[in-house]
Amino acid sequence: MIEMSHVSKTYKVFKRDAGAVSALKSIFHREYDQVHALYDVSFTIQDGEMVGYIGPNGAGKSSTIKILSGILTPDEGTCLINGLNPWKDRIRHVKEIGVVFGQRSQLWWDVPVIDSYELLRDIYRIPQAVYKQNKEELTQLLSLEELLKTPARQLSLGQRMRCEIAASLLHSPKILFLDEPTIGLDAVSKLAVRDFILKHNKAHKTTVILTTHDMQDIEALTERIILIGKGHILLDGTAEDIKGGNENMDEALAALYRRLEI
Repeated sequence: MIEMSHVSKTYKVFKRDAGAVSALKSIFHREYDQVHALYDVSFTIQDGEMVGYIGPNGAGKSSTIKILSGILTPDEGTCLINGLNPWKDRIRHVKEIGVVFGQRSQLWWDVPVIDSYELLRDIYRIPQAVYKQNKEELTQLLSLEELLKTPARQLSLGQRMRCEIAASLLHSPKILFLDEPTIGLDAVSKLAVRDFILKHNKAHKTTVILTTHDMQDIEALTERIILIGKGHILLDGTAEDIKGGNENMDEALAALYRRLEI
């Protein structure tokens, strides 16, 4: 279970004007802005749920995921994931989570994918029998047979994303964070990724938190949607709560953003 309670996070951002004079002044006197990324964020996610975590750019989605992953420490509030504090119990916590960033890679760029998998096996200390079973299952479900011997840099975007998803699941995590997992993928690749995520959730009861701007992903994969804007939770419901009778999810969401002024 994931429990966030009254979590707030503020960043101090350095600002200066362009030009050499401003650069010189900044050496002796720096000016900062306070950016409130999260303010009093609370929600609970049950084991096995698939939740869409959406909002416009700068809404606070990435900050939330980083706190849940143990990368960031909030200024205020508490967070418990399966009884662990993500940033205080980070070593134990990361063994139970998998993370896929659509624009970042956990695969070594110049070596075959299988070498990256074996490195992850050692990092997570996965027993050999478990690693072999998971690798074979993921290879079959994601059609990776011809990709494992290929360096990551030679893969297409769709091929790399399939390998990235498999890499995040080798250690049998209980929770999977997906940040834009289908960004830039063609229609066939998108359908393959969505189908795999649904099957994996059904078979293993893995909790999935999906952040994306692709509303087709949200509708296809999640039954619950949490909408965040300007650091505040604005809605916790379903796609129908956003649509309000409108058949087009993107248009309904854009109208909701305008109405909420986010």
